[in-house]
Amino acid sequence: MLSFKPISIADKDAITACTYPGRFLNCDFAFANMCSWRFLHDSEFAIVDGFLLIRFRIEEKGRKHQVYMFPVGNGDFRHIITVLEDDARANGHPLWILGVTPDEKKILDQVFPSEFIYLPERDYYDYIYLRSDLQQLKGKKYQAKRNHINRFENKYRYAYLPLMPDLVPKCMELACKWYRDNRTEEAAEDLKDEHRSMVFALNHFRELDLRGGALCVDGEIIAFTCGSAINHYTFGVHMEKADIRYDGAFSVINREFVSRLPEQFLYINREEDLGIPGLRHAKLSYHPVILLEKNTAIKRR
Repeated sequence: MLSFKPISIADKDAITACTYPGRFLNCDFAFANMCSWRFLHDSEFAIVDGFLLIRFRIEEKGRKHQVYMFPVGNGDFRHIITVLEDDARANGHPLWILGVTPDEKKILDQVFPSEFIYLPERDYYDYIYLRSDLQQLKGKKYQAKRNHINRFENKYRYAYLPLMPDLVPKCMELACKWYRDNRTEEAAEDLKDEHRSMVFALNHFRELDLRGGALCVDGEIIAFTCGSAINHYTFGVHMEKADIRYDGAFSVINREFVSRLPEQFLYINREEDLGIPGLRHAKLSYHPVILLEKNTAIKRR
């Protein structure tokens, strides 16, 4: 049986040494996400034969099911997938690999022809944009966004502030207000989990290598965003909150933030829509260059 250990902030260097040089665009490979959501998924990792292996638990039909991410590394994929299958079966589960993209599916089909069943998870597809598109908002397709921003700029005198630890308490106040305003009975549990993850991330801003920004109007923080690198050329936006009384705040914080990211980041991953109609519409309205398909791959017995 493999020796997995819980993911903690102390493991950042070991994990990012595997993920940063990689080709994965998937938001789940951002270390900040792995760490800040560990409380929900009991996320663990192991490094075996040059591969980073990540396993965690999801609830399926009222019981916890042990699942895995696609191995990160180069080498013998047939061997390392077999290692995962042995670990899964030793713990009483069939092998499930979550977040399998089309490129990863090709690898699985090559080394295990017809041995995996694939279930598309549309609610968890990642929305990935060219950083230049979000920064410049050029062309007819972004006319509505530019109009939205212009109205905001004409109405408010605002300042953009880099998100530093001293601003975190004010951002937390805004996040708590947003949570109260958006809490419904149906979404209460999901929002509670998101809030817990956000609090952890903001309280460990430096340790997680987060970058962020905030909008200030009349001395008040009215919007903030932050995220982290997924790899050397892809940046993941993990959170974005705004006071909805300020129409256009979301559009402005998005543009201002990506405009200040290091030029090495060609792609911006704004993560999933979770099947929420309004969120799906908003993410599509920015015209992703990649709608990253993700599947659950289940190994046939």
